[in-house]
Amino acid sequence: MQPKTHQNTPLDERITGALVGAAVGDALGGPVEGYSPEQILERHGGRVHGVVGPWHGDDWRTARPLAPYHKGDGHVTDDTLMTHALIRVYARVRDHLDAYAIADHLVPDLMTEPRWIPELESEALPLQRIFLAEKWLVTRIHYGHADPREAGTGNIVNCGAAMYMAPVGLVNAADPRAAYAEALDIAGAHQSSYGREAAGVLAAAVAAACTPGATPGSVVSACLALAKDGTRAAIERVCEEAARHTDFESALRPLREAVTPYDTVGPDYRAPSLGARRPSRLHAIEELPVALGMLLVARGDYRHAVLGAVNYGRDCDSIATMAGAVAGALGSPVPEDWAKTVAEASRLDLWEPAATLTAVTREIFDRDVARRRTHEQAFASLGGPACSD
Repeated sequence: MQPKTHQNTPLDERITGALVGAAVGDALGGPVEGYSPEQILERHGGRVHGVVGPWHGDDWRTARPLAPYHKGDGHVTDDTLMTHALIRVYARVRDHLDAYAIADHLVPDLMTEPRWIPELESEALPLQRIFLAEKWLVTRIHYGHADPREAGTGNIVNCGAAMYMAPVGLVNAADPRAAYAEALDIAGAHQSSYGREAAGVLAAAVAAACTPGATPGSVVSACLALAKDGTRAAIERVCEEAARHTDFESALRPLREAVTPYDTVGPDYRAPSLGARRPSRLHAIEELPVALGMLLVARGDYRHAVLGAVNYGRDCDSIATMAGAVAGALGSPVPEDWAKTVAEASRLDLWEPAATLTAVTREIFDRDVARRRTHEQAFASLGGPACSD
């Protein structure tokens, strides 16, 4: 099976595909998060092939360790809530973002604006749903008055920043280097070490996927050209293994084995090792390399990539969020029935954030062009070569 290219897919469709695709992947992965492929197989009597119910059925309100969150039945998780929150920041600023924009806009949004939280089945502050690693933003910036550019230092190193960086790649569509740099700045408010690095590389992957004619292979090449240290090594090793497979079933165990030397969490996802999630130049988060690996296994097909990510288990809502974002940005269509089910179950308009970000992206590009022209004129006045239109 050869990779499908979507040469003529326009920007608005790529943005919609990436954002709706990320949300749907998130919702499909949520109910099996934290489990192994073998446990998923036993619990569901086979592989997951779409929206499924909570792991503990009707006991989700009290069953540990997930209570009181209703994971399943098409509910998105904090990955999507944070992605939409970042889009709201872009909508306010209407320009490229930095760590100070996170402090000035994202943190207040999390603290003060009640919103519908699908897993709680009620309105609440996003702060009441997000994980401790995301609450760190509020603790360090609002209460600790840390420099936003350095506020991520000291947080556990995980995928918390990477999981919502797709909008940065879309704003910088077809410019992975710019996406990488912007995401690193933004993520400095949230993460450090390989958690911050993963945020930059995920944004770069989404930007690269928006390039006309892009393929899974070209996306991975763009990531490897930018990624550093353990993150680069993990992506390279996982993607080498992924190239040997054309079906996610055969890839599940080999991809886990390939990423294991770089993963700090250890074999028991719910009982992390003593060295888990600590800063290191040798390690990487598990989610990003596996998401890119599943993208290669699927040859860019959205459905196959996301189902591979979901059935991989462990932090599969975030893996499927990332795989879904990149596959959607490549132009592979999100199944309409999945998107409709997730939107209705989560009581969220999954398409409005995409329309908002598309408009903002066009505005930012116009500003970028104007700034570049001003710089070109100034440089020519200094004796540099004049640029012709």
